[in-house]
Amino acid sequence: MSRAGVPSVVPERSVWIDGQLRRGIAATLSVFDRGARDGEGLFETIRVESRRPLDWERHLERLVLSAAELGFPVPASPAQLEEGLDQLLAGDGLSDAAARITVTRGIPRGRPVRACTWIEAEPLEGRLWRGTRSGGASAVISRMPFQPGPLGRHKTTSRIAYHLARDEARIARADEALLISPEGEVLEGSVSNVFLVLGGVLVTPPLSRGILPGIARAVVLELAGRLGLEAREAGIAASDFDRAEEVFLTNSIQQVVPVVKIGSRAIPGIDLGSRLKRAFRERSLEPEDRSLTGTR
Repeated sequence: MSRAGVPSVVPERSVWIDGQLRRGIAATLSVFDRGARDGEGLFETIRVESRRPLDWERHLERLVLSAAELGFPVPASPAQLEEGLDQLLAGDGLSDAAARITVTRGIPRGRPVRACTWIEAEPLEGRLWRGTRSGGASAVISRMPFQPGPLGRHKTTSRIAYHLARDEARIARADEALLISPEGEVLEGSVSNVFLVLGGVLVTPPLSRGILPGIARAVVLELAGRLGLEAREAGIAASDFDRAEEVFLTNSIQQVVPVVKIGSRAIPGIDLGSRLKRAFRERSLEPEDRSLTGTR
């Protein structure tokens, strides 16, 4: 037990909450906040390397667009979020990290309502899958039929369906769980987007299915074009895994991860996935116009 009788499982790390750094059990949110009570929140998870958040503008754009479409109060400005992340990384001595920005609909009390915003970060290494480190991930197909619904394209904090699927993967000692519709169509992973190589063509489920428009997914489609690889969005049946030459997953923290096994079935190749993984890494290492050094 830690002080005040609070179990010591509370992480002893800092969180930036509405402009203030708080640590451990002091990092709290009001139970009246609609994010805490009803899951009315949005979030972005960003890979940070050498204190530089990758694809910062893309993540913030997705966050702001979702907030506007779903009627959230105006979130903290990009400059405030930049400063908050910089303070957080400096305060906890983090260079390479997985950072998460969360915005909620705040406490209902008439208009205007102020959004609650917090930023947390933890060492990047601790968030990487075994398959990310080894170069080949394992996955399972979730037993629960999945339907994204009208909010599936927004990165909301209402994550129970995704987390239950992720628990299936953990029980199976796999890296990821793949979500299948009641009609048997492949949609996405619990925290990733899915690509198959079929007849030498990269195929990924279309956004029209209501899946999350992943940042890393978009980058891979751009890179495929630059590398002269044919890529298209199309429906994928779960049975297509049996004939896929390759399968790989994309995620902003993991980036591009070839899949070597789904359940008990080995996936025969990783060539194109590995090529895109290298291209993604090379792109990540390129200098950007902005960084968390006061010039962003």
